Amino acid sequence: MKLRLNKTVAAVASSALLLMAVPAVGIASASGAASKPTYTIGYEGPLSGGNQQLGLNMVFAVQLAINQANKTGKLPFKLQLKTYDDQGDPTISPTQAQSAVHNKSLVAMVGPAFSGATAAAEPYFKAAHLATVSPSATRVSLATSGWNNFFRVVADDGVQGPADANYMVRKLGKTSVYVVNDGTAYGSGVASAFAAQATADHATVSTATVPGTTQCQNGTASATQYSAAATQAVASGAKALFYGGYYCDLGLFLGALKSAGFSGAIMSDDGSLSPALIQGTTPASAANGVYLTCACASSTNKSFNLQYQALAHFSAANATYAPEAYDAANAIINAMKSLKKITRVAIVNALHKLSYKGMTKVIKFQKNGNIAGSAIYVNQVKNGKIVQLGLE
Repeated sequence: MKLRLNKTVAAVASSALLLMAVPAVGIASASGAASKPTYTIGYEGPLSGGNQQLGLNMVFAVQLAINQANKTGKLPFKLQLKTYDDQGDPTISPTQAQSAVHNKSLVAMVGPAFSGATAAAEPYFKAAHLATVSPSATRVSLATSGWNNFFRVVADDGVQGPADANYMVRKLGKTSVYVVNDGTAYGSGVASAFAAQATADHATVSTATVPGTTQCQNGTASATQYSAAATQAVASGAKALFYGGYYCDLGLFLGALKSAGFSGAIMSDDGSLSPALIQGTTPASAANGVYLTCACASSTNKSFNLQYQALAHFSAANATYAPEAYDAANAIINAMKSLKKITRVAIVNALHKLSYKGMTKVIKFQKNGNIAGSAIYVNQVKNGKIVQLGLE
């Protein structure tokens, strides 16, 4: 059966993305508007393909931050958004990065969103001295590759993977875990960190790599493609399963696991934290009970939620990484506000010195670009809805 997408959300989002092609210059006084220079903040992430929803969650938050900044009329410049769709694919992101750095008005980038795409694109951004602030790329090595222009507002896999394992083994009491990853830089990274900590917690761990299906990107995938992997999970005898990867393939895997008779606890990561996971699972009930963790928090800011809903036409409540994307955009805007002269290099330097109270946390970066401080939240699918349980 084909992957079921939320057609209403996709249609609304597609229309909104067309609107975003128009510069978001907001409201400025007639006397001062003409004299203000316009700068572009970019967003790079999956705006099409099987993981589109994660990208849409973020890009609307970036747009909202820009709209709000322009609307004050207090900035000595105007801002506009330019989007770069890499589909979360490391083979596409270099092309998008090269296009971005040649845009002379572009002064900073929110993103890239995915770890593999970030690793592939970052050399081009570094060469152009372009600051990138990712809301969601969590691969550990991104902060140890010598890219002084790289920043992220979330904890990395070195924090999340072990926290997930501790929760599974110590909190849930699961002493045998089948650990599966989708073969991506992100999925394999968080799964490896999980497996290492679960082993240290004295759980019996077996691992498998099940590459994500290309069909997920075009909506023609079937749960039967995961039948063999599901059978192996059952045969392992494990009482729990951890999946490192994204919601599109996990939805297919959950359907196959149910058909194969797997009855253990199932946990995945922020790449799977989306209502689209439930929509893409057949039957949808197979997603019930699944634990989903994230270094991101659900928004409880009523003002943000209302404005986000009005812009995106879907709720911020389960818009994974929308609050972090909002903070990433505002980090760039705050860095720009501190400068007398806006240049790419100056923004990089300003971000290294930045400290401001964002919506999700205090935004302050370590020397390597990692966020200072970390927290991992656990969620669970209950009766077809994602419910945040609290900190791990």
